[in-house]
Amino acid sequence: MRQRILEMTLTINRQKAGRQPLTLVSREETADMLRLTYKGESVCAVLTAEESSTANNGTIWKCSIALQLQSEAFRENDNLAAAAPVAVGIKFSVQPQRMTALHLHRDWWTRPAFIQNFDEMPERTQVLCMEYDAEYGCLLPMAGNAFKTMAKAGKPGELTLEMTAYMGGISKMDETVFYLAGEANIYAAVRSAFAAALAQKGLPGKSQKEYPEMFEYLGWCSWDAFYTDISEKKVRKKADELAEKQVPVRWFLMDDGWLSVREQRLYHLMPEKEKFPDGFRSMISAIKKRGSVDWFGVWHALGGYWGGLEPDSDAAVQEREHLYRTADGKCLPYPSAEKGYGFYRDWYEALRAEGIDFVKVDGQSAVKNYYENNLPVCQAARETHRALEGAAGAYMGGRLINCMGMAMENILGRPGSAISRNSDDFVPESENGFAEHLLQNGYNAVYHDEVYYCDWDMFWTHHRDAVKHGILRAVSGGPVYFSDRIGDTDLAAVLPLVYRDGRILRMDRAAKPSPDCIFHDPSKEGLLKLTNTADCGMGRKGGAIAVFNLCGRAERCDIGAEDIYDLSQEDLAEYYLYDVIGKCGRTICRKEHSTVTLPADGCGLYLLVPVIGGRACVGLADKYIAFHAIAEMMQNEAGMHIAARECGAFVFYQEQPPKRVLVNGIDVTDQIAARDNLYTVCGEGAGGMLITIE
Repeated sequence: MRQRILEMTLTINRQKAGRQPLTLVSREETADMLRLTYKGESVCAVLTAEESSTANNGTIWKCSIALQLQSEAFRENDNLAAAAPVAVGIKFSVQPQRMTALHLHRDWWTRPAFIQNFDEMPERTQVLCMEYDAEYGCLLPMAGNAFKTMAKAGKPGELTLEMTAYMGGISKMDETVFYLAGEANIYAAVRSAFAAALAQKGLPGKSQKEYPEMFEYLGWCSWDAFYTDISEKKVRKKADELAEKQVPVRWFLMDDGWLSVREQRLYHLMPEKEKFPDGFRSMISAIKKRGSVDWFGVWHALGGYWGGLEPDSDAAVQEREHLYRTADGKCLPYPSAEKGYGFYRDWYEALRAEGIDFVKVDGQSAVKNYYENNLPVCQAARETHRALEGAAGAYMGGRLINCMGMAMENILGRPGSAISRNSDDFVPESENGFAEHLLQNGYNAVYHDEVYYCDWDMFWTHHRDAVKHGILRAVSGGPVYFSDRIGDTDLAAVLPLVYRDGRILRMDRAAKPSPDCIFHDPSKEGLLKLTNTADCGMGRKGGAIAVFNLCGRAERCDIGAEDIYDLSQEDLAEYYLYDVIGKCGRTICRKEHSTVTLPADGCGLYLLVPVIGGRACVGLADKYIAFHAIAEMMQNEAGMHIAARECGAFVFYQEQPPKRVLVNGIDVTDQIAARDNLYTVCGEGAGGMLITIE
């Protein structure tokens, strides 16, 4: 990377003496290393920055700190304070032209800020994407063994990093401060930074994790339907509605409200008797027998409930060996892998006996609030996640949704779970709810997708923004579930997302902004394009571009194959660009773009399907990701043979009218609907269909 570190300053904050800038006493520098030594009153520290190459022929800097405060054996000491104990200021040789800062706007969620200067940096920035003249950079402030680093606004022209363990009294630290990757594109830079962090911690990336089978199917969650006013009667009534409407929901999630709680604390491990007088088992059994539901899950907070467990309650007495009492009196699962595992193990064993198959665990980034001044934040997060995932693996088959957990100590603290929520809650009644939901999910996925399959949260099918939410879920690459109230579910809003058995048409990864959208604020100007890919037959990939207008006026943009950074099919010269909403399209060259215009608050979905031999198979017309329905495709001298996963209206483009078309061996040539070289054939039946185009 042509970026060089020119200067670094180091400041500490002590419990008694307060803020103390340290003095630089020596500087060692080579072509790929910078080592700076600092001293102050009874303190010595070394900052080391080392540069190496990445797998993509880019470069990456790793910056580390070793700090030691003089400590007397029995006399009074003045150690690091809990608040902002260490700050590092950095001056670089080259200033970025534009930046997108992903920062914690709440303890548990990040959102983007679009900035041009370091002194505009939001507090608690966790990932910084940077654009230079000829390359891109990703700064990843590290969550280490005890301390975590975050960026913040500082002096003009200087990047300021603040390190904290949320625990005072520490006298020694040896931590990685940050990784800074430089690559030819921003997606590679983010990947390189996270690959280095994961390798250091010995953690798997997303590609090494197993996506739980149940999340391949459509789900329903109780939260926005009932909030905490849930009961057996309501759950049964909603299940009856979905069965009657033939909505192919395969999993149910009972969110907050089912637990036995008083004053925000858990007092019993079983469901609240007034709401679920007979527990869960008989209700779950009846619902599974009647409808399509195969999996039932429950929500809980990381600490049991928001305020932990009620001291001296039945639950606390039963689990006393596995609980930890904090300095401020909270009773929580013990923050060690061994002891904490016992709490989750006992709870999940009891829930499994009640018929529960999976869990959603909320409040994960409250670790710093739970254990502040008790344990270093990264240690507490790492140990608690090990305990939780051990039990979820043993009793829930690894079927776990991590939620409210986008602080970096959580993201880089889980040993192997696959799914993590990617945004703040869907809030159905919020006036600007969709725009904020879209911004968070789209931009958070730029980095979150490196480690997890991203959950873009639930939505309402009966809602003013239902189509936009549906399109967003279609390209999300993660679980799809809704949360309608009793009587409100709109089957028509669900069907474009799933097959008849409830399996979702899931794409390859989390949807991410196109390269020209990464560094501009789409709420102020232009359109936001989110892209993804999926298989479309013959070993080829098709692409999807979802376009959204958030800026309050009509806007236009260009779309094409180059918007999709990983649609790398260099031997392919042409695509068919299909407008899913307009049901029309045109061919474009691989490097060509087409202009689209959207009204204020409008949205569109466009598919890019490879043109092979003058033909492009778009897929099932009633699905958002139409080409996902192509299970297999083969071309020979006689024509093309397509195996579709489901019967229905199948669309294809062809330069010349087909001589003959067969569907499941029956000649349907005289039944073809045609418009502008776009042809539609229909097949009926419960299974798939075989289409032959001669």
